[in-house]
Amino acid sequence: MNIVERFLKYVSFTTTSDDKTEMTPSTPGQMIFAQSLVNELKGVGLEEVEVDENGYVMATLPSNCTEKLPTIGFIAHLDTSPDMSGRHVKPRIVQNYDGEDILLNEKEGIVLKAKDFPEIVQYKGQDIIVSNGKTLLGADDKAGIAEIVTAMEYLVLHPEEKYGKIRIAFTPDEEIGQGADYFDVQKFGADWAYTVDGGEIGELEYENFNAALAKVSFFGRNVHPGYAKHKMLNSIRIAHQFTSMLPRHETPEHTEGYEGFYHLVNIEGSVEKTTMHYIIRDHDRDRFERRKKELQHLVNKIVAEFGENSAKLEIQDQYYNMREKIEPMMHIVDLASCAMEAVGVEPKIRPIRGGTDGAKLSFKGLPCPNIFTGGHNFHGRYEYIPVSSMEKAMQVIVKIATLNK
Repeated sequence: MNIVERFLKYVSFTTTSDDKTEMTPSTPGQMIFAQSLVNELKGVGLEEVEVDENGYVMATLPSNCTEKLPTIGFIAHLDTSPDMSGRHVKPRIVQNYDGEDILLNEKEGIVLKAKDFPEIVQYKGQDIIVSNGKTLLGADDKAGIAEIVTAMEYLVLHPEEKYGKIRIAFTPDEEIGQGADYFDVQKFGADWAYTVDGGEIGELEYENFNAALAKVSFFGRNVHPGYAKHKMLNSIRIAHQFTSMLPRHETPEHTEGYEGFYHLVNIEGSVEKTTMHYIIRDHDRDRFERRKKELQHLVNKIVAEFGENSAKLEIQDQYYNMREKIEPMMHIVDLASCAMEAVGVEPKIRPIRGGTDGAKLSFKGLPCPNIFTGGHNFHGRYEYIPVSSMEKAMQVIVKIATLNK
């Protein structure tokens, strides 16, 4: 099975994660996919293949050389983002892309426009995989899984390539921040690993956001609007006042590179109660802590104006910047960079404006930089991935394994 066939098979599984189920994996489709992968990995020729009760798949490609080499790992995640439906994905290969807009769905007028996503033009002349615009595609991270499995199959079939012991793992629920929660680092047994969960070709990342979730609740008092003067407290209006107090340009749509942000991701409200959910992101740990304090400061101002029980803040840290854990082992980043150059890919070392399983795993004792899958526009209907980028990612995995000396 080639990498495209493998990827198209994988996106047929519905594996959208759900942070409301309080289960691991959070949705049954992830376990179905995991069990299918177990059978496939055994067929490919890997050893110690298993899936545990939480949906974590692990397997081993034994060393085929006599010298003692470090054990390295490759990790990808089973789930797709709940930001958009991943059910009944209808992928299509746009052959020899002409550099123009791509019509994803004629009936609904959904178009992947080159002016909106200019990066796509660099793939003119290549084959590109897209969805029908009614779902995401699932390259995040089923492309990563396809690339890892295809690389392992290549190594099994080419014993002339020499490599040390390789461990692979596929995790559930990365998209809801729980992918590393039940990952057994000791059992995995790698000296270091790479998540294959990045974007465009060449991405190599060992820095990520510090991240937290914030829930801000506002409490009002409902009175008949005809008789509400000096009596009603409208929690929706209080919430609006709160969000207008945050820095206007410290939001995702106004930031890039190392710039952090506050991102309002959900709001539900009535006169009596309004709840706002934010994510807080910053690469710098001190600025990250200041952002959390600023939210509390603004809540305190609301309380001072509207009363003691008018607002409440709850904050939960999600993950931290893995840079501090990887910098003492920069040779593992250098290894990936050399592997990319060896297969004709220019490394693009940049911070992740997000997070991966590798962030939590690095703090659990498994240093874990992130390498590209080749995909673009994750989490939405305009997601796409060039076939040649997937092939290059697979070649990079192989080269990392064979350069590990």
